[in-house]
Amino acid sequence: MNEFIVANLAPIMFGGLILFLLMGFSVAFSLAACGLFFGYLGVALGVPGLESLMHALPLRIFGIMKNETLLAIPFFTFMGLILERSGMAEDLLDTIGQLFGPVRGGLAFAVILVGAMLAATTGVVAASVISMGLISLPIMLRYGYDRRIASGVIAASGTLAQIIPPSLVLIILADQLGRSVGDLYKGAFIPGFVLTALYVGFVLLVTLWRPAWAPALPLSARTIREDSGASGLRSLGVLVLLTVVLAVLFAKQRPAEAPMDETIVLSMCVGVAVAFSLAVLNRLFKLGLLSRMAERVTFVLIPPLALIFLVLGTIFLGIATPTEGGAMGAVGALVMALARRRLQLPLLKQAMDTTMKLSCFVVFILIGSTVFSLAFQGVDGPRWVEHLLTSLPGGQLGFLIVVNVLVFVLAFFLDFFELSFIVVPLLGPVAEKLGIDLVWFGVLLAVNMQTSFMHPPFGFALFYLRSVAPTEDYKDRVTGQTVAKVSTGQIYWGAVPFVLIQIVMVALIIAFPGLVTHDKATSVKDVDTEQIYRDMEPATPTFAPPPIEEDVAASAPASAASE
Repeated sequence: MNEFIVANLAPIMFGGLILFLLMGFSVAFSLAACGLFFGYLGVALGVPGLESLMHALPLRIFGIMKNETLLAIPFFTFMGLILERSGMAEDLLDTIGQLFGPVRGGLAFAVILVGAMLAATTGVVAASVISMGLISLPIMLRYGYDRRIASGVIAASGTLAQIIPPSLVLIILADQLGRSVGDLYKGAFIPGFVLTALYVGFVLLVTLWRPAWAPALPLSARTIREDSGASGLRSLGVLVLLTVVLAVLFAKQRPAEAPMDETIVLSMCVGVAVAFSLAVLNRLFKLGLLSRMAERVTFVLIPPLALIFLVLGTIFLGIATPTEGGAMGAVGALVMALARRRLQLPLLKQAMDTTMKLSCFVVFILIGSTVFSLAFQGVDGPRWVEHLLTSLPGGQLGFLIVVNVLVFVLAFFLDFFELSFIVVPLLGPVAEKLGIDLVWFGVLLAVNMQTSFMHPPFGFALFYLRSVAPTEDYKDRVTGQTVAKVSTGQIYWGAVPFVLIQIVMVALIIAFPGLVTHDKATSVKDVDTEQIYRDMEPATPTFAPPPIEEDVAASAPASAASE
C-alpha cells in the first residue's frame, strides 16, 4: 500500500488541492496546507530527496520577499487607483462620447477606446469597469441603447486591463514563467489592440444589423460646440492629420535596423508633443486656430498618453525596468491628480489601503504556491504532468488546444491570480520542453485568462458591473423619463459575444504567432516528438531540485530577466 501511495503521490496531491478548493478554503491557505501535509507525508513514507528539498522552504520564501519584479504590482495598482479616483475616466468618457456622439454606436465606441486607454494607464479591471459603469451606463440607457450591448461593452472594455500593458497578470505570468516582464509587455502590445479592434468591429456590425440597439446622440446632448453651432470636427481632423504626418516623417528618419516598437513609441511621442504644444499656444495667445472640440480632446487625451509613454515607453526603450516604470507611473499619477486639484488626503488614504490589501493578497498566494510547488516537485509531480501532457496526440497543437480548453474551463471557477499560481507553474516547463517560446505562451494564457472576468455566472467584471447597474426602475435626472432597470440576465447575455471574441483572439494568436513574436523569429516551430520521448527515458528526474544556496535566486527568475 505504501509503495502504491509513493508511486502515485503526485496525482493524489493534486487531487487533494482540488478537494481543498472545492471545500471553500482560501486559495493561499489551501496551497500552503496541501503542500505542508503532503510534504510531511512524503518524508514519512521515505520519498527520496524530499526532506532536504523541504529544508530549502525558508530560503524560497525569503527569495519571494526579495523579488524586485513583484514591486511593480503595488506601483501599478496605486497608479491606477489614483487615476481612477482623480476623475480621469470621467473626463475621457465625456470628451470621447461627445466626439463620437454623431455616429451610431458612438457611446459604445467611446467606451471601448476609453477602456483601452484606462487599461494602458491603470491596469486594474475593477477600477475600469466600475468607473465606466457609473459614468457611461446611465447615459447609454438614457438614449436608448440595448441593455445587453451596453453591459457587454462596458464589462469587456474593462477587461482589456488584463492584456494591455501594464497588466498585473503579465507581471505574475512573467514571474511564474521566468521571463522578463518587459518582453511580455512587448508581446502583448499588438494582441491587446487587435482585441480592441475586434470589439469595435462587433459594435460596428451591431449598428448595421440592429441600428436601434446603439443610436447616435441627439443634437441636444452634444454640448461641445462652437458659437455658430458647428461641431468643430474639421479643426480636430486637421490637427490629427498634422500629428500623423509629423509622426510618419519622424519614423522615416529612423534607422532601418531600429526596433519597430521603439520607432512607434518615439513617433507617437513626437506627434503628441506637437499637438499639445499647438493647443497650449492657441489657448495662451487666443489664436483661434483650434475649435473647442479640438482643444478639449487634446487637453484630455494628452496627459494619459504622456503617462503611457512614461511607463511603457521607458520600458520598451530599455530606459527603465518594469518596477522602475511602475514607480514613475505612480509619481506621474500623483502629479496628474495634483494638477487637477483632486489630490486629497482621503483619496490618497483609500488608494494606499486598497493597494496594500491587493499586494498582501498576491504575496500570500505566492507563498502558498511556493510551498505547494516545492512539495509537488519533491514527489516528482512536474515529471508526472510532463508525461501526461506530452503524451497528448497532435504534438504542440494538441498540447495548446488541451491547455487552452483546460484554462478556459477552470476560469469559470478561478480568477487569474489563482490560475497563474496553480496551473501556470505546471504548464510552463512542459511548454518549454515542447519548444514553445514562453513569452508567446504567457501572452496566449493571458488572453485566455481574460475570459475569467467575463464568464457567466462567475465573471468578476460582471459582478463589478452588477454592483453599479440600476436594480430598480428610476427617473432620469436629465430627461425626467422613467428608465427601466438592468437585469442580471441582460448583463450575462451581453457578455457572451465578447467571450466568443476573446476565444477568437486566442485562435488568432495560435494561428499567427507573429502577433506576439513580431520582433523576432517565430518561436512556435515543429518539434520532433519522438526525440522528446527519448529525452524522457532516463530515470533522473527532469526537474532536479536546485542547490540550496541558489534557491533565493531561483525563486525570482523574472527579476533578473527584467533587469
